[in-house]
Amino acid sequence: MGWFGTTGGAHHDDPSRLVVTVRRADDGGLAGAGFVLGPDTLLTCAHVVNDALGRPMFEARPPRLEEIPVVVRDVYADRCTSSEKYSARLLHWVAPRARDGGAVVEGDNEWLGDLAVLRVDGPAGGLPAAPDRADMSTDQELSAWHGSGEDSTLARLTVVSLHTSLGYLDGDPAGMAVGPGYSGGPLWCRRERAVVGLVVAHFMPPRDGATGLLLPHSPQHLVRRSWAIPWQRVRGELDAVGLHGVLPPQSPEPEDPALLLLTEAVGDMLYSPSERSDCAKRLAQACGVGWGSDVTPPEPGEFALFLLTHPRALAAFSGIMRRSSDPARADRVLAAGSLSDTPRMLTPQEYKALLGHLRATERDVLARIPEAARAAVPHVPAFPGGESLDALLNRLEALPGDGHSMNGERRVPALLRVLEYVGVLCPPAKRAELRMWADGVAQRLGIARPALGERRSDAQAWGRSVRDRSARMRVLVQVTSVERGRHRLRIWCDEGAGPRQVSTDSLVSYSATDGAREVLRVLDSLTPPADDERPPLVEVLVDRASLNLPVDEWAAHDPGEIVPGVLGVEFPLVVHCPELLRRHRRFIPHWRRRWSRLDSGKTLVVSESLDPDALYFKLVNQLDTVRVCVDVPPGPRDGIVQTCLALGIPVVVWDRGRDGASHLAQHMAAVATRELPDGVRDYRANAQASPPEFPGRPVLAWADADRTVPRLHLTEPQESA
Repeated sequence: MGWFGTTGGAHHDDPSRLVVTVRRADDGGLAGAGFVLGPDTLLTCAHVVNDALGRPMFEARPPRLEEIPVVVRDVYADRCTSSEKYSARLLHWVAPRARDGGAVVEGDNEWLGDLAVLRVDGPAGGLPAAPDRADMSTDQELSAWHGSGEDSTLARLTVVSLHTSLGYLDGDPAGMAVGPGYSGGPLWCRRERAVVGLVVAHFMPPRDGATGLLLPHSPQHLVRRSWAIPWQRVRGELDAVGLHGVLPPQSPEPEDPALLLLTEAVGDMLYSPSERSDCAKRLAQACGVGWGSDVTPPEPGEFALFLLTHPRALAAFSGIMRRSSDPARADRVLAAGSLSDTPRMLTPQEYKALLGHLRATERDVLARIPEAARAAVPHVPAFPGGESLDALLNRLEALPGDGHSMNGERRVPALLRVLEYVGVLCPPAKRAELRMWADGVAQRLGIARPALGERRSDAQAWGRSVRDRSARMRVLVQVTSVERGRHRLRIWCDEGAGPRQVSTDSLVSYSATDGAREVLRVLDSLTPPADDERPPLVEVLVDRASLNLPVDEWAAHDPGEIVPGVLGVEFPLVVHCPELLRRHRRFIPHWRRRWSRLDSGKTLVVSESLDPDALYFKLVNQLDTVRVCVDVPPGPRDGIVQTCLALGIPVVVWDRGRDGASHLAQHMAAVATRELPDGVRDYRANAQASPPEFPGRPVLAWADADRTVPRLHLTEPQESA
């Protein structure tokens, strides 16, 4: 151990101590297992988290703010052991999914995904050291333990078959068998001295279909077969959701510029051994780690190495320097640390205080943090609404400041700017708490008060613009054409907390009439808020070949019904094509910036045929254009529409069927952009009642950057834009 002490981690000699217990939040019962992944993170299965929170086993929606109790064990060099109970929250979520990307249903034996990274409110010095990881391979001899972590639950397993997504494990005929409570636990390979995957499920003995009782044993039965996610698959799944700040930081190379500059700075600023010793002890206390000799201080190189391996040490050190006799020393430290990706912006104390403030914030405000982030830092590519709060804070903390700095002043970090925007959504007392916290961080970072005041003023202006705006209930319908006149549907509801899937069978095909009935059935099941009289928004998710599909004209023509039930007449119905945004990700920042200007942005009317390339040059950097009305014949129209959507125009309206001058374009010009969904619905109703006066067949493409869409599979695997 060096001068700066660390937590324990002698797990190579007792790997059963790797097992973290995940408990149920309601009764404290055991939900499953996990293991330490990083200084403040655990890895387990998503279905274990679902069990811990009393949710359906294969619930795909990520939990938001729920607390999950976990028990972490440690074993020290002197063989002393300890068990500590902590609270954890979701950081990253990879939902269980069937091989076709759909929902996993009860009775399925195998599935994909099913991973959850949890952020743990552990000691300041971090959790016990994470185990090494290695790839799984066939014939490896592995050990697994029950989530209780008891030594007697050891199960001996062998990798008998390995595939891209999972590995099959056979247990020893003697000894413990894998069963309930093992899910999410580490698979330890003694030969590799590393974790090579985690347990997911086991194949239970067969039961009688009529009685549900276990059948008498037969030599033909599958015995002690389990399956696991190999570490190489875990790594791929987690890479897809972003691993920043999850895995333990690597020690820098000896010639790393940040290490060299910090070593020089420490030697210059703390030349006296007594001053360096005093400062090092204060730093160790701030970071929750032990320290070595009270007489002999750490060498400048070891001091600098600690600053680049403990994620929050450099921030804590800058605070000590800011309070010293020469505050400019902190600027030198921060400048050198900015050359490394390891140091986080906040000190351990600042981060803990921020989490405390946010936990005491109303849930409806927390649900709007992604919206506030998009408004505060519109240049950032994406803040999807389904991202957990901890994951969002992770990303914000890693972002640089904005560009409004003058005369060499330090720029305001993205996190501080976002919290100013969050503050305007809060009651006055909570807003004051967040501002006092931000003032303290800004002072430590050396940010001028007028610079933070300018961002505060921006936030207040934004707050006034959104004060009366609320999230509308919506139903999302993915429509996939399978044959002439037949379509497959997947349906989600979103009451404001993100999409939750309500359809279970994605293989049934529907006619237009049957599809209307199915969508109306879901809409009838919703209970809108008592204070919101607006009908739910129906958002139809399509690929680019289906943008003109007349879903708004689908009608449930039931002979016994009094009214026809036309979808686009009863409900504001819009189309959304995530495929086009996904294929051109570089325009996602443009889309978000345009959406943030929806109420003040310009409208472009395309009234003559334009080559898509010419339209591209016209719109690519015209970020104040938020709405395009396409008033051209059907031939060139589709290319123009798709170009607009690919460039990130959030609102595009056109007439599906017209050949001459469009009455629709003239009529919609008088409707405010934000009111277009309801304006188009009114037009459709008038068109049904009086076709000569309202001859148009309107289509409204509507890409709301403040609301997320689920993971889609259209013509190829899609992800939410």
